[in-house]
Amino acid sequence: MNHYPFPLKKLFLSIFLAVFFCISALAQKNITMTFGKNGIIIYDAKQKTISVSQSGKTVFSGAKASVIVNGKTITTDSYPDAVFAKQTIKDDLGNGLKYTLIYKEKNNPTLIQSFYTYTNKSYFITQIEIVNNGKQIATNYISPLDLGKIAFDKIENLHSVFVPYDNDAFISYNSKKLDTISQNTSAEVGIIFNNNSRNGFIVGSLEHTVWKSAVKTINTNKEAQFSAWAGFSEKEITRDSIAHGIIKGEKVLSPKFFVGYYSDWREGMEEYAKTNRIVEKPFVFTWDKPTPVGWNSWGVLMEKINFENTTKVADFFANSIPQFRVGNTAYIDLDSFWDNMVKGGFTGDFSKLKEFTDYCKSKGLELGAYWAPFTDWGWKDGPNRKAEGSDYTFGQLWTKTGNTYFDFDGARAIDPTHPGTLKRVDYVINKLKACGFKMIKIDFLGHAAAESTSFYDKNVTTGMQAYKVGMEHLVKALDGQMLIYAAISPNMATGRYAHVRRIACDAWKTIEQTQYTLNSVNYGWWQTYSYDYIDADHVVFADVTEGENRARLISAVITGTLITGDDYSKEGIWSKRAKDWLQNQELLKIVANGVAFRPVEGNTGKLTTEVFEQKIGNDWYVAVLNYGSAAKNFALSLERLGVKNGNYKLQNLFTAETVEIKNNSIDLNLGAKDAGLFKIVKR
Repeated sequence: MNHYPFPLKKLFLSIFLAVFFCISALAQKNITMTFGKNGIIIYDAKQKTISVSQSGKTVFSGAKASVIVNGKTITTDSYPDAVFAKQTIKDDLGNGLKYTLIYKEKNNPTLIQSFYTYTNKSYFITQIEIVNNGKQIATNYISPLDLGKIAFDKIENLHSVFVPYDNDAFISYNSKKLDTISQNTSAEVGIIFNNNSRNGFIVGSLEHTVWKSAVKTINTNKEAQFSAWAGFSEKEITRDSIAHGIIKGEKVLSPKFFVGYYSDWREGMEEYAKTNRIVEKPFVFTWDKPTPVGWNSWGVLMEKINFENTTKVADFFANSIPQFRVGNTAYIDLDSFWDNMVKGGFTGDFSKLKEFTDYCKSKGLELGAYWAPFTDWGWKDGPNRKAEGSDYTFGQLWTKTGNTYFDFDGARAIDPTHPGTLKRVDYVINKLKACGFKMIKIDFLGHAAAESTSFYDKNVTTGMQAYKVGMEHLVKALDGQMLIYAAISPNMATGRYAHVRRIACDAWKTIEQTQYTLNSVNYGWWQTYSYDYIDADHVVFADVTEGENRARLISAVITGTLITGDDYSKEGIWSKRAKDWLQNQELLKIVANGVAFRPVEGNTGKLTTEVFEQKIGNDWYVAVLNYGSAAKNFALSLERLGVKNGNYKLQNLFTAETVEIKNNSIDLNLGAKDAGLFKIVKR
């Protein structure tokens, strides 16, 4: 055995301690990751948290990752130092770097926190992966960014938007002043912004085939915080009566989350929507035809539709408004109760319905039908009724939630993974295709996304996984033969499966219904980039004032499509208005563009901005609405509208009258419950 003299031992000890502390210091060093032109992500090695800055301004700080695995809550600060790695990436979003922080600890599963960054993008994407060394993981909660502190502005200057999960039960968006609330939970995406400067922070999920996600904004002693997580279930928002389903496996991933700070929050939301469509590509076939316009029977005729009145509607479209077309196409869409023309119900004689579709085609019109494929409306008649197209009973198909079933809107959900449900889809869709329908309005789709205690397919454990099974089967059954229009449906998850989506719940004719619809355009217009088109529901003129008619029509034009709903089998003021307005080529030019207008203001709470704007080519358009019961004067700054100072005149698209714009401000007066749509034209 060698023995070293004490001074040498002391020297070795000193060297060892120096090396040890050097390694420790290195391990504790913060890590900087870059994104875009001026974005920085900083990993705080001491706190195990993430902060982000852009252009030298801190956006948020102190965000950790947290998960619940096998019932145990674990956060990144439970681990020793993370191991850092990076690699180059090239995908559909562009070229960039993937940064990875790996957290390992013998008593916990491994957490892998990834950041996808791109040289040409002002946002980054983050994701958490849980790995348990060959052992099974069970989780229904993953948060890649938890309790981050908002730093880009004072809380009293900020709004936080409640974004609904779906458009059911007449739910509304809500822009809340953050210093006046304790918290706000928003489905899929969180928006925090200053309405005056329009500076805003966006965080939202980009994948929707496994998880339901949410973002919570919190006011903690006048300090703004946020948490983004997957595993969201709340009865008043997602409609679920039970907890989010559990994901199991040796490896479990969160959805990817988009994170970005913008000088204009509206640009951020549009980029978020476009990024969704790239990361989670449409499953539905590509729509390469013009913006859909036409008529839907639920506006007025409702359950009274029959062969006689609907053929008269077709005659009106063919003979009285032949120019109400985009690309020479208009749709006659039969909503619920089209089976009035089918003797013997869904298993009966479809020949009269086929006669109707042939008649409409002879008039140069396309046909649409309606169906709610994942609901049982006759459930109160008992479980033993046979489901069409199969040997299963409806009782075998019902979606189970504990000791009961999922009932909402008067309908009972049926399991989208059950073979009886899928056979029924094939049966009904084949009948509609044989009749010649070229459009289908699918409704109550949220029933297919309900969490269940047990799906037929045991590989499916969450509502979104079930939704994927059912909707993919439906799209395949349609076989590229029909335009797919989604009515009541999840906001984000439906983007893979539909060409058109209704932006809000039902609306008909009144100024109140117009305002309700436009609330969803005010805070959800960006979905125009998640779908081919978004829609404002059937426009009904009926028996309200001319101003309310004009406002309702404008609400559709600025949303992106135009579907009418009056009973055109009869003459009335509605048919006169249709002849005067639905053939207005200036309005149809905007409809043909098919893109929703932007809101000008975002501080309206549950109400709606009065002004929307859009640039098409070199032309600026502005829609102004007076929802009130008295006339109102408007003074609109061109700068606030995004129009450069210059010499302009304002053209009224309903009357073609023009007036000069003076001092770079639009000054106009609107009567009670009225609206105007204008083009800003250079002089």
